[in-house]
Amino acid sequence: MSWGPIQPARVDLSDARAPLAQAGHVFLGGNQLPGRWAGRAHFAVLATGFGLGHNFLATWNAWQQDPLRCARLSYLSIEPQPPQRADLARAHAASPLPLLAGALLAQWPALTPDLQLIDFDAGRVRLLLALGGLAQVLPELVASVDAFYLDGLAPGISPDMGGLRTLRGLHRLAAPGATLATWGVADSLRDSLRAAGFEVQQAPGMRPAQAMTVARFAPRVQAAAPPGRRPLALAGAGSPQVAVIGAGLAGAAAARALAARGVAVQVFDHRPGPAGETSGNAGGLFHGVVHGHDGPHARWLRAAALHTERVLRPLIEAGSVPGAIDGLLRGEQALDASAMAALLQRQALPAAYAQVRPAALPGGRPAWFYPGGGWVSPAALCAAWLGGDGITPRYGCGVHRLQPQAGRWRLHGRGGQLLAEVDAVLLCNAADAARLAGIAVWPLQQRRGQTTLLPAGLPGAPLLPLPIADAGYALQLADGRLLCGGVSQAEDRDPLQPDGALREADHAAHLATLRRLTGWDGDLPASALQGRVGWRLQADDRLPLLGAVPDIAAPPGNRRLDQPRFVPRQAGLYVFTALGSRGISQAALGGEILAGWLTGAPLPAPAALLDALDPARFIARAVRASGR
Repeated sequence: MSWGPIQPARVDLSDARAPLAQAGHVFLGGNQLPGRWAGRAHFAVLATGFGLGHNFLATWNAWQQDPLRCARLSYLSIEPQPPQRADLARAHAASPLPLLAGALLAQWPALTPDLQLIDFDAGRVRLLLALGGLAQVLPELVASVDAFYLDGLAPGISPDMGGLRTLRGLHRLAAPGATLATWGVADSLRDSLRAAGFEVQQAPGMRPAQAMTVARFAPRVQAAAPPGRRPLALAGAGSPQVAVIGAGLAGAAAARALAARGVAVQVFDHRPGPAGETSGNAGGLFHGVVHGHDGPHARWLRAAALHTERVLRPLIEAGSVPGAIDGLLRGEQALDASAMAALLQRQALPAAYAQVRPAALPGGRPAWFYPGGGWVSPAALCAAWLGGDGITPRYGCGVHRLQPQAGRWRLHGRGGQLLAEVDAVLLCNAADAARLAGIAVWPLQQRRGQTTLLPAGLPGAPLLPLPIADAGYALQLADGRLLCGGVSQAEDRDPLQPDGALREADHAAHLATLRRLTGWDGDLPASALQGRVGWRLQADDRLPLLGAVPDIAAPPGNRRLDQPRFVPRQAGLYVFTALGSRGISQAALGGEILAGWLTGAPLPAPAALLDALDPARFIARAVRASGR
């Protein structure tokens, strides 16, 4: 279910109270911070309001100033009415923490109804900002929380009954020994916290409040998380080792995210270098989508594209990878410009995410403009991600068989030789992932795709200041060449010619696409064109497979299997594949989700999307269809 539409806050800056001092007394002090995070590998805070960010800034500042701080801090916050960037700037114009406030302002996201992932301090401080109502968002969070900031409650005033019921769900998120602090002192509030498993006490408040509430999580019984929500928690396992199989976009993104959390990663690929398959194309697009029904597909691609923009922008601006983030045009097939504008207004999607261009394409056809969209070289991006510290690439080294062994995994080559023994394995190797996982029930399809490259300096060639997509695509590479694509056929790879041969018919179709998208009236013989063939993998529902691999050999017993999260899993075995034609858009966020699963950090996606992407979803659907 969508959390939207989001309506920005109307900000009142007339309150003369000192918000940072309040945050220090009530929320940091009430949760015994910074002392409780000392020496920890990771510490997670959940705040039930973000407001203007004062509590976050106070916590971040306390973390920075503490020499005994935890290695990584996650700060989750739920906000139904976030401020606009301009209001946030006014609120922090005279901030006593100007560097931190400036960094927050610089990364303030587009106000879409999503869980936004924003990193600070080289990724050691992570803000997970969920834009939506408390009753909508709290049940959707997947995290183990060490400290709760119960904000937005006035002393002596109880939340409504719906809010009290929602707060009783905190037990699902609370880590052992978790603490909580709030301004609220109403009896009904404290009763709800006790019902959630907290031991509640009164503490001195900060004037004008005379008292506040603090609590510690100490339930009589704590239910175990279902198999599909159980983290591997490698972060506390000494020196964890993970193998990633596949050096394309999915594998490179997962390796990058894990290495950033101190996990040693080996990346195996049978090719002699990174991005040897479809990820090796000269260029590729990334952007979000706007759908009339804001369902899982639209929400996943929107959240993924927003995160991709944040990850790629510094790489592209620094010249580390070829590409551009100046926006992207995508033609609209069904709606006219007025209906497109009405859809944006109905969903309250901000102009920072999507706009309508009424006559952007030849013939006066309308198009969506995505300001954070663009293009990048996927091969260069894979190489950049895999070149980071903590990652050991093992190219020319294919994995033929996996063997579970005493809680670990052994990887064997085609000749049976032992390649590695690790704590966990990530299958990011496209169609071969199903074979290694031993699962034949995933409804996957390979699609052949070909790109066409036109030479630079072609007389009369169209200028493409922005990439264009519309039943095909065209973009101008950094070296001036034009790249076109879009023709796709469902077919298996020929084992005798796995790299495929270029087809003149596909080149001709791409030239026709270029004419349709730009108005160009030229032509070129096939001999003047270059290109590349690759095979994309996609599932029948066009969503990737992302998460822990189901254990299809486990006896069903009395288990509930009608929802993906309840399906048993193969411990330490994960998959990220079937990205289809949206590999660049999805890779970075998918890698972060996998890293969260393996290290026990909060997952940067809501539960409904995790279910939609879960590799066990097809098993659950079959169970529901059978009525079992």
